[in-house]
Parts: sequence; C-alpha cells; structure tokens
Amino acid sequence: MKYRRLTKEQFEELHKEFINFLATQSITAKEWKTIKAKQPNVAEEEMDIFSDLVWEGVLGKVEYLENIAPQHLYLFQVKENTIALIGLKIDIPSVDLTTREGFSWLREHLMDDEVELFNAEKEVEVDKNLNIFELIEKGASITKGELFKYFEQLIG
Repeated sequence: MKYRRLTKEQFEELHKEFINFLATQSITAKEWKTIKAKQPNVAEEEMDIFSDLVWEGVLGKVEYLENIAPQHLYLFQVKENTIALIGLKIDIPSVDLTTREGFSWLREHLMDDEVELFNAEKEVEVDKNLNIFELIEKGASITKGELFKYFEQLIG
C-alpha cells in the first residue's frame, strides 16, 4: 500500500465509488460479502487498492496546503517539479495562530522581531504525490491558497 487505508467514514462517503471499483474487479455485492467473511485478507487488499486510487486522484489535484499550529504557519504551493514553502514562526507562547485572536495579533505584528518569516523551494525528485501525502499526514490541509498568495505578495 502506497498511502494509507481510507477511514471508515471515508469509505462510507465513497460507498458508490467503492461499489463501482468492485464492479471493475468483477466482484458483485454477494461475492463481496463472501470475500469479507471467508477471505478477509483479499477484502483488505481490495480496500487498500481502492484507497490508493482515491489518494492518487486527490493528491494529483492539490495545488496548495497549509499547516497551521499555535506557534507556526507553513504554507505550501505544489508546482510541477517543486514544492514552495512560505513559513512563519512566532516566539510568543501566549499567541496562538490557530485562534482568531492569534491571527489578528499576527496581522498587527507581522513585521515585529518576534515574527520570523522565511521561504524556500524544494525539488521533488521521486514522487510528488507521496511528498504531498506526507505533508497531509503531518497535519497540513488542502486549501485554495489564499494565505500562500497573500504572504507571497508580502515577501515577493
């Protein structure tokens, strides 16, 4: 398995797509019940294959990611062969960037010494989707890139 198995909730949400996937494998609903009961390893393999297909489809469309924590903000732009990063760290434990108040504080103090702003770009050498997946597993969320574009204008 290349990524990770979808959660129970994700499988429930993609129920119709999973049925279609099983149909492409020539597995009927009745056969699926039998496989789950008598060949759980085969059932798990099918679920893993489907999960990887879903992840590939989702990851292939990602353009922007954000990882926001109380003391940092990591914004990513996925390009053809690179992933760009705009990072921001603050050194004030009482400020929490995950809150509305913390973000308001940041807007007012963006140029203060306690705010470290940096950017970088990393060449994707092997598998871009795997790199994106790893960022998601570390807490990043897929976004439309508004924050990335905002900070890009500030530092550009």
